[in-house]
Amino acid sequence: MTSVRRVRRIIRKFDPWTVLKVSAVLYAVLGLALVLGLVIVWSVINAVEIPQKIESFFTELALFDSTNIIPDSEQLLRTAVFLSIAWTVFMTGMTTLAAVMYNLVSDVVGGIEVVVLEETMNVPVAPVRPPAGWQTNPTPPPNKATSGVDEPTQEVAATRR
Repeated sequence: MTSVRRVRRIIRKFDPWTVLKVSAVLYAVLGLALVLGLVIVWSVINAVEIPQKIESFFTELALFDSTNIIPDSEQLLRTAVFLSIAWTVFMTGMTTLAAVMYNLVSDVVGGIEVVVLEETMNVPVAPVRPPAGWQTNPTPPPNKATSGVDEPTQEVAATRR
């Protein structure tokens, strides 16, 4: 049996340092994926010789005199890596700046309210009984009036442990 209740949560602050770290990793992985995707697509395009066919087509039309319309693979890879690094740095900075701006605005407005459903398990609890070997017959504490001792005896202290 589960019980569900609606709980209101308000997001008031984002830690800018955490946003910086998470966004840097996220954008770095996305940039790496884009560069690897470009390398794979460019390898397939070069295997089919599409850039050479495009250059020969423009040369036949006499639109260009030189046949270096499309950059070579090394120059294209360098440009893609540079652009992905620049994009990663720029987007990480913009995301961190957005977190700082949100923190400033949430001080005035109060943040974003999110309603979530919280599930709790209602498991019936059976009474716990210690094994039969663990049960001891506790001795009653001595009468304070007759003994004059305020602290429990060693036997009672042993049963309380």
